[in-house]
Amino acid sequence: MAAKTNPFQFIQQTRAEIAKVVWPTRREVLLTTVMVFIMASLTAVFFFFVDFLIRSGLQLLLNSVG
Repeated sequence: MAAKTNPFQFIQQTRAEIAKVVWPTRREVLLTTVMVFIMASLTAVFFFFVDFLIRSGLQLLLNSVG
């Protein structure tokens, strides 16, 4: 069973853990944001073409049968 700590110790431990966090720089945030938008755009274009090919193939198939 975990040992209980009083609220003062909890706050001290929480502040110590938060102090260990390495926050990203503004440049890192900007670069990763731009990369996310680029990758999302590339993914959208890829799936647009996949959808177009599947739709065209199905239309060809259905038109030749009917």
